[in-house]
Amino acid sequence: MCSKTNFVQVCGVDDAGRGSMLGPLVIAGISINKTKISKLSLMGVKDSKQLTSKSREELYKKIILLVDDYFVAKISPKSIDASVKNHGLNHLEAKYMAKVISKLNPDISYVDSCDVNPQRFGKEISKLSNNKKIKSYHHADRRFVVVSAASIIAKVTRDKAISRLRKIHDLGSGYPSDPKTINFVKTYYAVKQVLPTFVRKSWKPTQKILNTKLI
Repeated sequence: MCSKTNFVQVCGVDDAGRGSMLGPLVIAGISINKTKISKLSLMGVKDSKQLTSKSREELYKKIILLVDDYFVAKISPKSIDASVKNHGLNHLEAKYMAKVISKLNPDISYVDSCDVNPQRFGKEISKLSNNKKIKSYHHADRRFVVVSAASIIAKVTRDKAISRLRKIHDLGSGYPSDPKTINFVKTYYAVKQVLPTFVRKSWKPTQKILNTKLI
């Protein structure tokens, strides 16, 4: 057996779906031996936003086979709405990132910060995960391949969740910039007078739809 100093476990953590009007916010983490990190780059792993859907799905399978462990957490719209009400969305994300890191139990973790202050975000995750070593950066998914790998796991998981909803509803991408998504929420509410559980009611575009109907 080789010593732990020769085999440091490195974790990457990222989210997917933070800006969406509907569906879960997904937090994913991967844990990999430091000696194998270069293999992620060699297989073409990079920020999920720079990849096609097909490439992400192919890399997802390869990443799972290569890494030593991975963990995915899904945050429901209900939990998101409760956090937004208390201005605590960043705290919610920090809490779930800490949960992922605690499950994987690495020696060091790299996280993509959603906070304007990455150091503050990192310290919060460290505290929530019992003082784990956290490196928090903006655009970490572009800077560190372990975070890129996590971003792919998160994005593919999130896309699968939206695909399941799309089999029943014509709801577009789920993002407020998509007219199809806005129209779906408007039409659903106009007909049913309630919103489906998978829609985030605290989002400003959703609030606008709700308030318009009340006038």
